[in-house]
Amino acid sequence: MAQQDCLVANDWVCAEYVRSRGQELVDATLQHVGITVVSIAIGLAVALPLALLARRGKAFAGPVLGLTTALYSVPSLAMFSLLLPLFGLSAALVVTGLVLYSLTILVRNILAGLEAVPEEAREAARGMGYGPGRLLWEVELPLALPALFAGVRMATVATVALTTVGAIVDYGGLGGLIMSGLRSDFKAQVLTASVLCVLLAVTADLLLLAVQRALTPWTRIRSRRPSDTRAAKVVEPA
Repeated sequence: MAQQDCLVANDWVCAEYVRSRGQELVDATLQHVGITVVSIAIGLAVALPLALLARRGKAFAGPVLGLTTALYSVPSLAMFSLLLPLFGLSAALVVTGLVLYSLTILVRNILAGLEAVPEEAREAARGMGYGPGRLLWEVELPLALPALFAGVRMATVATVALTTVGAIVDYGGLGGLIMSGLRSDFKAQVLTASVLCVLLAVTADLLLLAVQRALTPWTRIRSRRPSDTRAAKVVEPA
């Protein structure tokens, strides 16, 4: 009875809301995760060739980086409105907008990772007969993974947040619950959906960090090396 009273009193924290609307929360969370995963996956598929184009020289880097930065500066509501004639009120509208927003982060980090690959590693691979394609996939991209994953983590957290804006076309995952809760002044729904959104962002970041550490063990070698500092010798007085 006390739990139901929190719904009547419209409390911010209400366990009865979570219990009675559990399936609704699960469905919204799964939609949120699905939109985020698809957006980041497509963003990576688009960002990689753009980064490869940009590293060909300043003539290509300027337009590519300028375009992706310009896209990121467009307000989300304006972006979705511009894409509306092409995709209508659909999940594709939200995903496309999120992909465009992710490009500025992903392209810059992939490019930074590729440019940080030591030239000695490239020369050694070429000396072993590696062609451009094999050099990219077996040498450059693996060495660029730390920067690439840093970009993926930032883009993922940003996408989790921006997905909520998709609620304006009914494809915003937890954002739909937040907006409907704000319209009806349903405090428990607003707080619960907001907390779940934050937890999604934190969980995604931690999972990607774990994957990054598993795929780049060489980045932890330095921390395991013994210190070169020698202990000072203590001279006892005679």
